[in-house]
Parts: sequence; structure tokens; C-alpha cells
Amino acid sequence: MHESCDILISGGGIAGLTAAAAFGSAGFSVICVDPAPPVTKRDVDGSDLRTTAFLQPAQVLLDNCGLWARLADHAAPLQIMRIVDAGGEVPEPRVVRDFNAADLSDRPFGWNLPNWLLRREMVARLAELPNVDFRPGTATSSLFTRTAEARVGLSDGSRVTCKLVLAADGRSSPMREAAGIGVKTTRYGQKALAFAVTHPIAHQNVSTEIHRSGGPFTLVPLPDWQGQPSSAVVWMERGPKALELLDMAPEAFEAAMTERSCGLFGPLKLASRRTIWPIISQSAERLSGERIALMAEAAHVVPPIGAQGLNMSLGDLRSLLELAQARPEDLGDAQMLAAYHKARHAEIELRVKGIDLLNRASMVEARPLRDARAMGLNALYSLAPVRRTLMQMGLGVR
Repeated sequence: MHESCDILISGGGIAGLTAAAAFGSAGFSVICVDPAPPVTKRDVDGSDLRTTAFLQPAQVLLDNCGLWARLADHAAPLQIMRIVDAGGEVPEPRVVRDFNAADLSDRPFGWNLPNWLLRREMVARLAELPNVDFRPGTATSSLFTRTAEARVGLSDGSRVTCKLVLAADGRSSPMREAAGIGVKTTRYGQKALAFAVTHPIAHQNVSTEIHRSGGPFTLVPLPDWQGQPSSAVVWMERGPKALELLDMAPEAFEAAMTERSCGLFGPLKLASRRTIWPIISQSAERLSGERIALMAEAAHVVPPIGAQGLNMSLGDLRSLLELAQARPEDLGDAQMLAAYHKARHAEIELRVKGIDLLNRASMVEARPLRDARAMGLNALYSLAPVRRTLMQMGLGVR
């Protein structure tokens, strides 16, 4: 079977589903494929228990493509980003600094939602768009491009001719490989545990990032769970330590995570199973090829610090959407894709390097280096113009 559309999206993760909704809402015909059906329930095998914090610019994009109306009631606002240095002899706060969204605007920095719920609501939105065809359980298998079009083979034996292939198919992107685009990868020897907790002390819409060694321990607000305040946790550690934590009995793990959280929220109790993810940095050598554009983890991967990962991905999507809408008749041509690379590549490289430095600073074991980290946090925070600039850069508005 041979079909055609404007845009073939390879990848049905959160970035790919958002792209399908955005381009579909803008009037383009879209086919979106992914080899795995999305898991859209919380407590089942394969569910993604990580969360995504959508920052202010992302919320505007979600609103424009009809997603925010579905997500708003499930979102926990992020009013304050709190950085805690606990790098002393014992795990307790020694430097605490708050970055408050009220210093920039009357809106929160962003809104936090569970990834499994995002998939559920995004799939439902795509079903409302007659020009979007979402095909879970179908993978891309081949790519052939010419100056005027791309031809993509699918795992069900069909072929799709399109004007633009959008690779949103992850850090091991098959479409990126088929296009011959290389990547640079940095491995830290870290893994991240992701899970949900309840705690007796309310989070008050504060996202808390605690630095000691091995990587940050981050609690991000969630709506209450079974009548208790709840947070999503990402606990980054060196690989062997992370695996040890993963295998701990629940009671011992709860004691360990309460200690690592410096007891800021009282005793932490598991409210989900634990999942584990490898931590890398990765960036593609270029963001486009003939009739193909890379976005999200096909283009860049960063450690989960400062809510940058998916928000960088949605920055890719905004740029592509603006270019496509400016010249819809030339969708996917060389001029559009060159403009996309120029608009995004330098900023991506800067953010990847910046988050790499933050992660390395959070990993340090030696006491003098931990002391230097605390001094650096104090110095940056004490300068109001610098603090404001850092917040604007974090939001992607500067």
C-alpha cells in the first residue's frame, strides 16, 4: 500500500504526539507512527512514571494546538524553583536559594504532569483531528529522499510519500541513522531513578533540587495522591549505587530517600513502583538532512536538570511550525530545513554544554569541590540581575 501526507512523524512519545497535534491543528496532513503502543495508565507494566514540567512558552504551544484544555486540570503549578546544597559532612541543607516566578511575571514557571497521563490525553486529542493518523505498533523501516519528496517504508509493509519526515524517535533514532547524521555522546556513569512519593509536609508548588553528590535529587510537585501531598522524584546517582537503590526493600529505600531529601518534606513514602533510566548527553551533528528534520531526543539528550529536556524539544517544534506556516507551499525544502538548523543548533549546543556542567558539579564527591559549588550558588544568587537572567534563560525567553 502506498500513501501520501504532508508530514510523516517517526516517534509517538510525548514530543512526537505534541508535534502531531501541533501540525494537525495547523492544517497539515500528518501520519505519526511508533513501534510501541502508548501506555496510558499509571500502575501497569511499562508505564512511564517520569513527569514533564511544561514551562511558560510550552504552555502557549499546547494551548494553540488544543492540548492544554485537556491537561490543565491535571497539572501542578511550579511557582518556585528551590536549589538546596547539602554537600556538608551530613545530609542537611547548608545553602537554600529560591528562584520565584513572581520575579518575572504573574504566572508560574511551569506546570508538572505525569508522562503516562500526557500520553493518554494527547492520544485522545489526535483522535479529534481528521487530518492526523496515529499508528501505534508501526515502526519506520526505511528512508529514501529526493529533492522534492521523501519515501518512508513502514514495518507493516506500506510506504508513505511525504514532503517532510520529522524524526522524533528517540536517542537511537532510526530515521537519523537512515539519513546518515552522526551524534556526539557523553556518558556519565549515572542512572536516574524515577518514582512518585507522598509526604506529610505540603510542597506548596515548590520544585526542590537537592545537591550532595552523585547527581541531584529532585522533587517536583504533583496533585495530591490518596489525600496526601505528592511529588515526583528523580534521583540521579552513579550507576552501581542507583542499581543498589533499585533493589532495596521498600522500607530501607524509603529511609534512604528520606535521608537524601534532608527530611525537608518529612518521611517520604513510595507511591509507585521504581523505574530506572540511563543518563547521557547527546547532540546531533546537524538538525536536518534532505527532507528530514530532527527534534527532541533524536536531536539532543540532556540530564534531567532544570526541566530543560522536553522544553528544548518543544523549542524545536515551535521553530519548525513557524517555518512551515510561513511558507507552507515549500514545506520540507532545503531552504526551510537550513533555516531550522540555523535557528536551533547554536542554542541547543549552548544548553547541552550548560547542563553538562551543572550535572558534573552536582556529581562531585570531594569536599573542597562541594564547598566550591555552594559558594558558586551563593555568588550567583546574590546578584539580582544575574538571578533574573538565569531564570529567563531557564524559561527559554532569553
